[in-house]
Amino acid sequence: MVRFSFATLAIACSSTLTSAFVVPQRSFAVTKASSLNVATTNDIPDFVSEAAKKQVGNDSFLNKDLMARAQNGPGKVNKEKLKIGIVGAGLAGMVAAMDLADAGHDVEMFELRPFVGGKVSSWQDKEGNHIEMGLHVFFGCYYNLFGIMKRTGSFDYNLRIKEHIHTFVNEGGHLGALDFKFPIGAPVSGLQAFFKTEQLEPIDKFHNAVRLGTSPIVRALVDFDGGMDMVRDLDDITFTEWFTQLGGSRGSLDRMWDPIAYALGFLDCDNISARAMLTIFMLFAIRTEASVLRMLDGSPQTGLHDPIIQYLEERNVKINLKTGCRDIVHELDENGLPTRVKGIKVGPKNEYKEFDVVVAALDVPGIKKVLPESFRQYPMFDNIYNLDTVPIATVQLRFDGWVTEMSDMNAMTDLSGDKSDGKAPGIDNLLYSADAEFSCFADLALTSPGEYYKEGEGSLIQAVFDERAFGRSEEQLVKDCVEQINSLFPSSKKLTCTWSNVVKLGQSLYREKTGQDKFRPKQATPIDNFFLCGSYTYQDYLDSMEGATRSGLMVADEIIARADGPNGLAAKAAANAAAIA
Repeated sequence: MVRFSFATLAIACSSTLTSAFVVPQRSFAVTKASSLNVATTNDIPDFVSEAAKKQVGNDSFLNKDLMARAQNGPGKVNKEKLKIGIVGAGLAGMVAAMDLADAGHDVEMFELRPFVGGKVSSWQDKEGNHIEMGLHVFFGCYYNLFGIMKRTGSFDYNLRIKEHIHTFVNEGGHLGALDFKFPIGAPVSGLQAFFKTEQLEPIDKFHNAVRLGTSPIVRALVDFDGGMDMVRDLDDITFTEWFTQLGGSRGSLDRMWDPIAYALGFLDCDNISARAMLTIFMLFAIRTEASVLRMLDGSPQTGLHDPIIQYLEERNVKINLKTGCRDIVHELDENGLPTRVKGIKVGPKNEYKEFDVVVAALDVPGIKKVLPESFRQYPMFDNIYNLDTVPIATVQLRFDGWVTEMSDMNAMTDLSGDKSDGKAPGIDNLLYSADAEFSCFADLALTSPGEYYKEGEGSLIQAVFDERAFGRSEEQLVKDCVEQINSLFPSSKKLTCTWSNVVKLGQSLYREKTGQDKFRPKQATPIDNFFLCGSYTYQDYLDSMEGATRSGLMVADEIIARADGPNGLAAKAAANAAAIA
């Protein structure tokens, strides 16, 4: 999800940047999971924390109070202190660390890469250019993430709100839009946006209206629970199958819905789950602010991660970079089932670190690499291996003029003076296209000028290619990107690309194809001191920045709820230490 963070095209590991973890060295030799899968689904723990329960279910979509929960912290300090190791310093792991530290625990984090952020990472090259793994957009319904940003003091200063319009750029420079600006909010603002859009031909607009009129979205306007229940039941069919069942046209799919689907999950409508697509549009229909876009005023490292790092360091959380997890050390019962995690081995020297609790805050490829084979005896862990990922390539192009300025040729080539803070000409917003192999893109020198505008230089186009183009060389991707930009903005043929960069990620978001939702694991696991978080884990949102934030808050809530008491995590850790002694 854009990962849109729709996300925002956020992305994870690859052949170019390895996962947050190397292949672990197994402590226990066991046979393959197919012959060992003896545990039952009854071993999957239910949510214990009331706060975690509020992040799932139909009410979680409309609960603006979640922002206050994220902003204020867990609201509890445990009586017993735990020593907690978090494997992975992406957004989910850092959010979990914030809450766990505030609850009074000793927290240490381990990250293979030389920077934090996971799928929302950014860094600087030797020339000082900020490099990103994706295009990151913040939707107005990111209540939990906005709460975290308010907590670290970054919300009011590091986000730039965009005009309430979703713009499509078609071949030849023709623009279409979903214009949500309207005196009356949702659902009227959304209905009129689809009715008036220039992106569809009249006949396709008619068929689009017919299909949306019979969708769960309409039912949700009067019966939200009923509408959401219908959406949840649509995970086993594609959006195309659902859309064309009762009147939707191929033209609507090709010209409008495919670019949105690619932006959401890097899949077209023929492959993406109807549940995934309708979840976000359910929110658009119910909440006016849900379709409002924001982008960072600069890089994710500066605008999002640095304030979190400062928050963690003030609470004595240690973040170990370039220190991947190589093994999860654990105990087995007489039947060979894992019962307790003792610690982890990290870094190139396999240094052993003992913890009361271990949290694997990873993406899909990361968790697959780090899980011991013996864990797969539990269906909850084995199901993770049914999840797949999509490859993407992020291309950045700097030009000697303003690419998206099509009405004033003098302004397009004018690099004089100070054009910082969004003063440069062009389109200051996220852009979609049905006529390019990158479904969404933006001029970061305009949308996020804090670190992407350079005096005397022009546009910095950032576009994300999906698997249709991933296999090409970096040189070919740059060439194709320039040609497709020129096709969308014919006047840009007068400009020269002065700098480029490509980041290829073989495994990014988990593939939101049909039938995947049932494989997503909960944060608490059958091993009572081993927990999971990450946007792929079970929470009622998509693989996105908001999903990652939700999972981080949920895993912290579950640990905090389990920490104290005679059968709590602290008591069990003490009993285990006494037994060893």
